[in-house]
Amino acid sequence: MRYNYTLMKATIETGQSEKAPALYDVIIAGAGPVGLFLACELALARCSVLILEKAADPDSPLKHMPFGMRGLNTPTIEALHRRDLFDQLEIHKHLKNPHMHVVQGPGRQAGHFAGIPFFEGNVATTQWPYHLPDATGNSLISEMAELETVLTRHAEDSGVIIKRGLALTGFQQAGEEVTVQSGDLTFKSRWLVGCDGSRSVVRKAGGFDFAGTEPAFTGYSIRVDLTDPEKLLPGRNMTAHGMYLQSQPGYVVIQDFDEGAFHRSGAPVTPEHVQEVLRRVSGTDVTVGELHIATTWTDRARQATAYHNGRLLLAGDAAHIHAPLGGQGLNLGLSDAMNLGWKLAATLQGRAPEGLLDSYYTERYPVGAQVLDWSRAQVAIMKPEQEARALYAIIRDLLQTRDGATYAAGRVWGTGIHYDLGGDHPLTGRSVPGFVLESGTSISTCMHQGQGLLIDFDGHASLKELADRYGDQIRYLTGSAKERLGLSALLVRPDGIVAWATGEEPDVPAAYKAADRWFVRKDSAYQ
Repeated sequence: MRYNYTLMKATIETGQSEKAPALYDVIIAGAGPVGLFLACELALARCSVLILEKAADPDSPLKHMPFGMRGLNTPTIEALHRRDLFDQLEIHKHLKNPHMHVVQGPGRQAGHFAGIPFFEGNVATTQWPYHLPDATGNSLISEMAELETVLTRHAEDSGVIIKRGLALTGFQQAGEEVTVQSGDLTFKSRWLVGCDGSRSVVRKAGGFDFAGTEPAFTGYSIRVDLTDPEKLLPGRNMTAHGMYLQSQPGYVVIQDFDEGAFHRSGAPVTPEHVQEVLRRVSGTDVTVGELHIATTWTDRARQATAYHNGRLLLAGDAAHIHAPLGGQGLNLGLSDAMNLGWKLAATLQGRAPEGLLDSYYTERYPVGAQVLDWSRAQVAIMKPEQEARALYAIIRDLLQTRDGATYAAGRVWGTGIHYDLGGDHPLTGRSVPGFVLESGTSISTCMHQGQGLLIDFDGHASLKELADRYGDQIRYLTGSAKERLGLSALLVRPDGIVAWATGEEPDVPAAYKAADRWFVRKDSAYQ
């Protein structure tokens, strides 16, 4: 069954709820970037989607610069290009150097580990032979508010219904349906996805274990009037009692190594408390005046031991949380959505090979676990202890070397992500390179409709026949490219991951085997 999305959106907005579908394909809890991007992916595959968001107003000062600044890594940039969304981002175009606390070094500061910068001039991109970066580079800064605005507009234009001010309060699974409650209102769907953050109702009520480690510190992000701001040093400063960062006058981040006690207490963040913590951590007698914005956070690192339970799924912070050091949480969640969207849509539409939806967890869990450990490692060397400071100094020296900077860049930029899909070619399981065909068309442009691609540089009739067997699930492209990296042909999943590749005469049975793992031949697919 398919719905008239324009009519559906209009009836919801005018209160004529009886005309909305009685059964949505998917209900998503949470209208943050992850929930919105997942909704866009599902809508691209013509699934009916309802998002329930507890906040009545999506805007918040914490989503704007500088608090709302987030580093977008390579997988995120590629995903936005592949869905024709990247060009709608504007802020990055106006930032001469996106890093707020610039440190001098060889070339542009390209990221950090525990506040220790590494620089583009030290990064050996030749270590990623199958990576062809877009002109926008491997990382850039966006603003949370801007990203949400772009994704919200695209989701609504695609027919997604977003209902704000409605918190998910409960749900029940029964057979092939999920009944979702929001106060006195009830909605039904075939699947429910929790994108509702670190305190996810879907995760807590859905029977998911959330395993991990407890925090070492309480973090504070504040905007405050300081009577004597000159007493604080600019940039990031490690002290005998923690860390503070003054990025701009009045914008301060503090890490107080109290094992997360203040954050857990739920006590209000008062000017008096901020002054006490800031004085102790900074070792100064700085005076706090008016407190405009204050929020606390910790480095608690936990991950769901499963992402799928019955008709329930988790993505983003609902599935994994860690300290926001380097901003990798947003990128991790958006890649969850890119991986899950096409797989869930295929499952809904009866064209999913066996085990397709299970591959969401098997592929994304290890990536999430790596990011959590990356976060834990940063916290370990930031502690105000002699052993940690000794290790901090060693890591600082290593990041100034070519090998050290390249390793850090691969982790922070996400260029080293690889799914174990088997296959003989080293490109299998990695992101498709940014080929540009001789016609001038980029591979990213060819992925705007969310199809798989069979790229046949040498025009083999057998591969054209293969693509035809899968109907509109796979788009066949032929013709050479400006840089083809020694490849003859490759099969690309809808999320941009290479499923099969060869630099020789194609092994057609191997190509069919790879295609059958991710797609269903049209003569056996659900009609």
